[in-house]
Amino acid sequence: MRKKYFSVILKRSIVLTVFLMISISLAGLTCSGQALADTYAPIFYFEGEETCYPIDASYHIDNSQLTCIDPFLEETCFYDNTHGTIKDDGVINHYKSVMDSYGFTVYYHNYDDIATGSTVIQYWMFYAFNKGELNQHEGDWEMVQVVIDDNGPSWVSYSQHHSGQKATWSQVEKDGNHIKVYVARGSHANYLRSFSGKLGIASDIVGANGKILNHDEYILDNLEDQTWIDFEGRWGEVADTEANAIEASILGQAGPEGPKFREDGDMWGDPIGWGGSLFESNDMLFTLEWFMYNFVTIFIAITLIIIALMAFRIYRGHKKYGLGPRIVSMLYINGFNLHSIGNILCFLGIIIAFIGLVNPWYQVSYGVSGEGITETFQTGGMIDLLKFDGISGLQVTIPGASGPIPMGSFVLPFSLFIAIGLIFLIIATIGIPLSRKLGTKYIWRGVRLIIPFILIIIAIMAMGSVIPTSPVEASAGTNYAEEILGSISGSPFGGQSSTYIEVEGAIGGQVAVEWGLGLGGWLLLIAGSIIIVAGILEFMSKTQFFATKIPMKGQIPPGMNIQPPPGAPPASPQTPSKHKVQPKGKHKATFCTECGGELDEKSSFCVKCGKKAEN
Repeated sequence: MRKKYFSVILKRSIVLTVFLMISISLAGLTCSGQALADTYAPIFYFEGEETCYPIDASYHIDNSQLTCIDPFLEETCFYDNTHGTIKDDGVINHYKSVMDSYGFTVYYHNYDDIATGSTVIQYWMFYAFNKGELNQHEGDWEMVQVVIDDNGPSWVSYSQHHSGQKATWSQVEKDGNHIKVYVARGSHANYLRSFSGKLGIASDIVGANGKILNHDEYILDNLEDQTWIDFEGRWGEVADTEANAIEASILGQAGPEGPKFREDGDMWGDPIGWGGSLFESNDMLFTLEWFMYNFVTIFIAITLIIIALMAFRIYRGHKKYGLGPRIVSMLYINGFNLHSIGNILCFLGIIIAFIGLVNPWYQVSYGVSGEGITETFQTGGMIDLLKFDGISGLQVTIPGASGPIPMGSFVLPFSLFIAIGLIFLIIATIGIPLSRKLGTKYIWRGVRLIIPFILIIIAIMAMGSVIPTSPVEASAGTNYAEEILGSISGSPFGGQSSTYIEVEGAIGGQVAVEWGLGLGGWLLLIAGSIIIVAGILEFMSKTQFFATKIPMKGQIPPGMNIQPPPGAPPASPQTPSKHKVQPKGKHKATFCTECGGELDEKSSFCVKCGKKAEN
């Protein structure tokens, strides 16, 4: 009996010991996972106008109503924040009022990849609202991850909208082992540099001029311990019907899926595969992003340098040849002659060009009508779909939005370039004595005005060849995007087409498209052509506007006509003076017939250009 008793006790002790060992091991793994997450916990840098920061996801659940389009399918359900909609700032304002009570929270998730033997530490952030430049929706899940192999951390990947960016460990900015993450305003896309976000069409605005959330200023919580982690629905308002839900998803207005279900579950279930598929960073890209970010400063500096060089050239011309009675050679308009007509045309071309700078250069308009088309996509007539100008760059109209939205946060100020170029043209004509030289400047400036027109046409013609090879197709297999874009690229100067689009055999609509050069594009083309003609007339006139202090370089071409301003005594043709015997004690300066430089007395050649002096 006693043996049986001790046998039972022994068995129970063994079971208890095994249980305790397993429990201790699991606790050790948990501590190890927490410690690993603490080691690489990110430091977040926010743009100055950011309104939302990482928060405990329970905020959204506490302030939302669970709604389901189909009560029997959880994936059709969503948490709809009751304090606002995607069309107002209600959610943001409520979040601001309670953010202090919730504090800041970042979730971590550890993943061991058997195939590579790597450990992945993911950091997930939930934001109350996404107010991006191109879309808005309630709730926002974003993630960054660190991949660790046998030699330590090797690479990282940062989520950006539906894609992201990867980089080697050496390319990441860090404070010790804590990675630095630069968060885009509103969209919360994650970037590797504070000057990133300027490239691409996401219109992300990034900076390190706002709040800095250090790794010890937020709660780091295990994502797998959350009761809501398996929720298959969306974290934000979607729609009341299936058709409207599809529309909201297309327009980026539906709340995001949870961490386990982002990007079809790949971000959670296959982080190595997901991260490896992202765009890879490189030092050249960082340099280009830095240049784009500081472009305005660089442009101003270059402009000032050019102005200084032009001022120096004008000063040298004034000392050597003089500037003439009218200073600006474009003002030599005296009678009905070639050079006067050329200058008048140049003035006209400049005025037309300035008008063209503030008008659209290229436009694509569209109209949608038909049964089954939701109110958001119905246009009720032709409206701008795409517009390109020199002020806002490329702009698109998103259905449901109030107007065209610039594509990309970096916009090349083409109009500013051209306007400054035209001003430089006027300055560059100061003190030019010969119509041929003036005509050359006109011709080159006219060509530069036409270049934007040529580039636009080339881009439109090439558009048809850069359509993705596997676009979304309708049930009939028709590639409508290829059909419409092919029509535009085939007739870039302008045209129109109409296509009936049918989706899944149920929703159909007539899509009319019109395209062509805008008013600004045509005006730039006309202005450039006029200025080129003006240059040709100046070149043909063979006129010297004023008598220079010393002869110009080279002999004056035969037939050159010196045109003094009205009221001034006629100037005699300038011919290089030959060296003559002067009265005793007095020497008359002579000049080189090649470069115009002054010759020393009794010199046999010019020390500047080497030409033999004429005796």
